[in-house]
Order: sequence, then C-alpha cells, then structure tokens
Amino acid sequence: MREGAGSAAPARDPGLQPERTRLAWRRTTLACTVVAVLAAKSAISDEITAAGVAGAALIALVWVGFLAVAHRRIHALGASRPGPLSRRGALLSTACTVALAAFAVAVVL
Repeated sequence: MREGAGSAAPARDPGLQPERTRLAWRRTTLACTVVAVLAAKSAISDEITAAGVAGAALIALVWVGFLAVAHRRIHALGASRPGPLSRRGALLSTACTVALAAFAVAVVL
C-alpha cells in the first residue's frame, strides 16, 4: 500500500549511510595508494631513467589529486546532512582512477 501524500516520511538515522560512505572512500583511498605505490615502484624498478622518474612523478600527482577529492568528500560527510558529491569531484575522482589504471598498465607493459 502506498502512503498518503500527507503522511510524514519515515525517520532515518542520518549517521549510518554517511558513515558507510566515509568508510568506502577510505577503502578506495587505500586501494588507490597501493596501486600508486606499486606502479611507481615498477616505473623505477631496475634502473632509474628519465622516463621512469617522469612516470613516477605523474603517478604521484594523480594520487595526490585523488587524495584531495577523497579528503574533501570524507570531510563533507561529517556534516549532519551531507550533500551529494559534486559533478566536478565525481569527474576528478573518475579521471584519477582511470589515469592510475592506465599508468599501471603502461608500467607493466
């Protein structure tokens, strides 16, 4: 049965969903850190070359960009009624994730 238009929406605990989302962002940040470290290590594994150092620097730059987005989102989730992730934040985190994956593949090949 549908509730009438005049009935109040059921109360929800505002702490559970933001907490799960905050934990998900932390897990994703940890995974991103592991990928960045392994990719940077592979980029300069045998011998240090200019291309390897440039690749490691790009990986570090992308990792710092992802950390900035994640930190901002984790901080925003501390509010009593957190807003949705901004379009810019979503695009930046997606771009960082895709870039890290591409760098990892490029380093392996």
